Amino acid sequence: MRLRTLLVALLAALCASSAQAQCGIKNTAFKGGEFLYYDLYFNWKFIWVKVGTASMSTVVSRYGGKPAYRASLITRSNNRLDKFFTLRDTLVSYCSTDLSPLYFRKGAREGHRYYVDEIWYSYPRGTCHLKQHRIEDDGRHVNKESAYRDCVYDMMSIFLRARNFDVSKYKVGQNIPMPVSDAKRLSNSWLKYRGKETFTIDGTNEKYRCLVFSFIEREDGENNELLRFYVTDDANHIPVRLDMFLSFGSAKAFLRGYKGVRNPVTSRIK
Repeated sequence: MRLRTLLVALLAALCASSAQAQCGIKNTAFKGGEFLYYDLYFNWKFIWVKVGTASMSTVVSRYGGKPAYRASLITRSNNRLDKFFTLRDTLVSYCSTDLSPLYFRKGAREGHRYYVDEIWYSYPRGTCHLKQHRIEDDGRHVNKESAYRDCVYDMMSIFLRARNFDVSKYKVGQNIPMPVSDAKRLSNSWLKYRGKETFTIDGTNEKYRCLVFSFIEREDGENNELLRFYVTDDANHIPVRLDMFLSFGSAKAFLRGYKGVRNPVTSRIK
């Protein structure tokens, strides 16, 4: 699993055209001023060790002179993990009020490598056009442009979109296409709905009724489950647990706190 995909879990647009409307979705899950906080854990010699934190914020902003949401995700490894692998990622996404993608940026220090991804979206003549830019670790600038007939998202805007899915329409085992791009390539990926479970956050009395999904990517002819996540079974769809299957081990993220949520957290079991 690439670390870019890991951050999907932690883990989601503004052009006035008919195509943009097709890429949007009605937002009922969150509002500006929402903040989510997570603890990150890694399986080290059969022991789960806390290795860092993550936080996500969504605020009301403007992009291109029009109202928009600005979503940010920040992950930071602690000194324990820094001895082996440094993780310093900052992701920013602008979406229209109907959650169509507009702009995405990821600045990432992962291990000894640092790179920047950027994507600008437009929707000419009923297509989804991506202008992509990457700064490689060696300082090289790589630019490309891609056009698709269907809507394409980045790892932040797809997260915001997925929180607004109407799960009542899904059957257990159903796949939902999730075309996600970075500055280099489009992944063949989808979500699988796994049904409902009750989850208690380790070390706390916090218990939630959850909807469970897997994020799956097909690469080199094989389907790989990269992420399994649990979201509250209420109108907020807050991720409370993420299981990440990495090439170098397993990691988890647990919700530590939240504020500014849009709807009552009715999934919490007292």
